[in-house]
Amino acid sequence: MLLAGADPGLASRIGADGVHLPERLAYRAAGLRRARPGWLVTCAAHSAAAVAAARRRGADAVVLSAVFPSASPSAGRPLGPLRFAALVSSARLPVYALGGVRGRTARRLAGSGAAGLAAVEALLP
Repeated sequence: MLLAGADPGLASRIGADGVHLPERLAYRAAGLRRARPGWLVTCAAHSAAAVAAARRRGADAVVLSAVFPSASPSAGRPLGPLRFAALVSSARLPVYALGGVRGRTARRLAGSGAAGLAAVEALLP
């Protein structure tokens, strides 16, 4: 699946399967789902409150970060695998792990309930 970042117009032009919204734009999830019923709408989340808000606002899933220490300028204090798993268990929607996820750290998320993993640094040369 291909999701465009926060730009529904771009998503339409490139034939994307949906959009990924930053946490500050999560309020747009329900409207996008109504306008484009076939689209997948995901939201970034950095806290339990943001996960709950994304769910209430109609997101299909959240990308929760940062799970581990990350070099990303937007990464906050890492949740760690135990807190991440606790947030997943209370989320009531699919949660993907992001932030410091690479081969070595991904193993620490086994059994966390994560719907999947997202990575940036692990994919860089």
